[in-house]
Amino acid sequence: MTSDTVLRDRLRRGLLTVAPGAPDPLTARIVQAQGFDAVYMTGLGATAARLGQPDLGLLTQTEMADHARAMVRAVDIPVIADADTGYGGALNVARTVREYMQGGVAALHLEDQVSPKRCGQLAGVRLVSPEEGAARLSAAVEARRKSDLVIIGRTDALPAMGMDEAVARAARYRDTGVDLVFVDGVKTRAEVEAIAKRVEGPKVLSLVDGTDAALLTTDEVQEMGFAVVMYAVTALFTAARATQDALAALKVEGRPATAGALSYAEFCDVVDLAGHQAFAHRHGE
Repeated sequence: MTSDTVLRDRLRRGLLTVAPGAPDPLTARIVQAQGFDAVYMTGLGATAARLGQPDLGLLTQTEMADHARAMVRAVDIPVIADADTGYGGALNVARTVREYMQGGVAALHLEDQVSPKRCGQLAGVRLVSPEEGAARLSAAVEARRKSDLVIIGRTDALPAMGMDEAVARAARYRDTGVDLVFVDGVKTRAEVEAIAKRVEGPKVLSLVDGTDAALLTTDEVQEMGFAVVMYAVTALFTAARATQDALAALKVEGRPATAGALSYAEFCDVVDLAGHQAFAHRHGE
């Protein structure tokens, strides 16, 4: 069973899919090792990992597709990938869908921001018209043809224009034939509850560390009726803090502070050194 088929089966059965974000394939392997249902290739994380810069639409379509492909190769669980705005008009959206499909992603989401886009948590988000947002999604739905790729219609209207507009756009985007709708930019529990009540059909929720909304448990999210919950920055922010602390200690003490760090053996387990060595040995190396 392919990863997109696995994800579709979970959606059909009404199971909540919990997908922590990963900025790179190594983190994706850690997500898998912890037993999560899927991993989310976040655009913020990809931009940070590849460029060390903020999520302001700096990565190209080919860079994002290549990053998604590398993450798919690293894990067996479904990869849900950020595809930004689709990187242009209908033909660009269609190419994006094909590139992501060939890369093996299980799902992708397309948003209704203008280009260049920016992280949905930032102020100053600008949107295309609902008609243009819906056209992007209808192009994506047609471009996937008979594949099991899950397409998610995302709106960033909540922070930019308010809940009523976000709900209206989600309804319009659902009617294009996408599998899931996604209202991004939530910060409070009240916003999550409103989306759960007012947005019909299967829904995606993204929770960002440090917000009131992120205090919700996965059990509560499931009870509200969401199909997928993503934690885009949990691993990224935690790893960045741990790296800062470790290097600060090295600078002050003149030697590594290893408390809490993986041992070399534990790291080798994460990257499956034994499996690679066994393969090479079987073939005479």
